[in-house]
Amino acid sequence: MKWWKTPQAAVAWTILRIWLGMQWLEAGWHKVADGFNAGGFMQGAIAKAGGDHPAVQGWYAEFLESIAMPNADLFSFLVAWGEVLVGIGLILGAATIPALIAGAFMNLNFLLAGTTSTNPILYTAAIILLFTGSGAYFWGVDRFAIPYLKTMVKKGGHRIGKREAHNY
Repeated sequence: MKWWKTPQAAVAWTILRIWLGMQWLEAGWHKVADGFNAGGFMQGAIAKAGGDHPAVQGWYAEFLESIAMPNADLFSFLVAWGEVLVGIGLILGAATIPALIAGAFMNLNFLLAGTTSTNPILYTAAIILLFTGSGAYFWGVDRFAIPYLKTMVKKGGHRIGKREAHNY
């Protein structure tokens, strides 16, 4: 076993994972509870695409202008609830890897939109936890859920006999 996947190291990864989850849950809950409209944020990002030293790349501003802005309500919903779900997943250690990927993806998009804030820190924490693999959820729901789901999938695969498999 690699040192970063030991139960002792997993204590540190669990603390980092729960801290990261709390950041996401708090940010998302405020958006859900108070209402969130990403339209203003997107307009601000588009405005940062001009000038001699743009903070937002032209291709990303084009994406925001042509795809995200016309669907601002959908993107607002996805961001707010995505942040809440990422937070819950990370706090519980449930669907940890998908939650880390989703969180890192949101951080990357916020960075591409020219917003620094805590995004580099949160993004880095997510990448570190992704590199720890199962060490990130050793002390979490996934430690038990993943082996259980693998067993259920294997059992389901054995139910198909030769006759049924031939029909596919």
